[in-house]
Amino acid sequence: MAKDPIYLDNQATTPLAAEVFDTMVPWLRDHFGNPHSAHILGRKAAAVVEVAREQVAGPLPKGGSVLFTGSATEAINLGFGAVRALKTEGKNKIIVLDSEHAAVRDTALSYEKHGFMVEKHPISSDGVVSLEQLAESIDDKTALVAAMLVNNEIGVIQPIEEIVDLAHKKGALMLCDVVQGYGRVDIPNNVDMAAISAHKIYGPKGIGAFWLRDGIGVPPMIHGGGQEQGIRSGTLSPALCAGFGRAAELCLKNRDTDAAHIQILANKAQSCFADWTINGAMDQRYMGNLNIRRDGVDVARLMSDVRGVAFSAGSACASGSGRPSHVLAALGLEPAEIKSSIRLGFGRYNSLEDIEMASKYINEAVEAQLA
Repeated sequence: MAKDPIYLDNQATTPLAAEVFDTMVPWLRDHFGNPHSAHILGRKAAAVVEVAREQVAGPLPKGGSVLFTGSATEAINLGFGAVRALKTEGKNKIIVLDSEHAAVRDTALSYEKHGFMVEKHPISSDGVVSLEQLAESIDDKTALVAAMLVNNEIGVIQPIEEIVDLAHKKGALMLCDVVQGYGRVDIPNNVDMAAISAHKIYGPKGIGAFWLRDGIGVPPMIHGGGQEQGIRSGTLSPALCAGFGRAAELCLKNRDTDAAHIQILANKAQSCFADWTINGAMDQRYMGNLNIRRDGVDVARLMSDVRGVAFSAGSACASGSGRPSHVLAALGLEPAEIKSSIRLGFGRYNSLEDIEMASKYINEAVEAQLA
């Protein structure tokens, strides 16, 4: 049997934590009650869902509620629904950073057919938005500003707290994609809505969450039995909820040790790839994401040649689309520079040996290309 590759694509997804698996098994195998049923089996299932809800809320601001969804993409779509009520007040403008995930960009653009103006706001060459320029763009017609906490492709951390303040001064709401930063980077207390995904924090795929500040209304996106405060109908999976909750709990418990471990791996990787150029800011980034480029490298060929390492040329959600990375383009990189960039993502279960061996495989393949 072929050996699995060294896994350095933790921005795309993370391995399921053993503790999470163990938490989920009883709710998959033994406890089959519908959490929305009134009998004892249903009440037991409902109880584990509510425990999980509290666990997921742990790293999030106070004064809001957690709604379980099928994914962070679904949560983002829910958040955009909040602009519909604001349109009656003359607010018909949506601003998203040009480096946002496709789930945000494409959802925003879909609102153009509902009469909204959508601005893809530029970022600086280091990937960080200029607060001065953003302040000029946010006006009295702005209904929503969307910005992600940690960029999924380049790891850059945006000044979310300051962005929210700018939005609130003009009466706009703020939606934050916190998928890559949840449990790792502090989430500002002033955000209005946030989207989270379990499988990016060593939890199961197929479940996400939407955090909504008290007093903000969003229309239902899925109609039916009225579950999740009537906003997202559908039977919840106690197993997925329990797994998500346990993963969130572990993130809080291990945050300091995880951060120290990631820093060690990042330091090693930066030294091993010293001949490469880092894309994005160095002083304002999550260190578990290293996006780098080297002139003359054909990344498509590189990924084919280096079968012993699982890494990425960009967002997994855009793989196969044929589109160059819009994030790297937003930095001002030329097409050739974009095509010579790779993303390495380090996680809780990676080792220094992983970094050393992966860099050896990649750099040897690169030298063979450039020879």
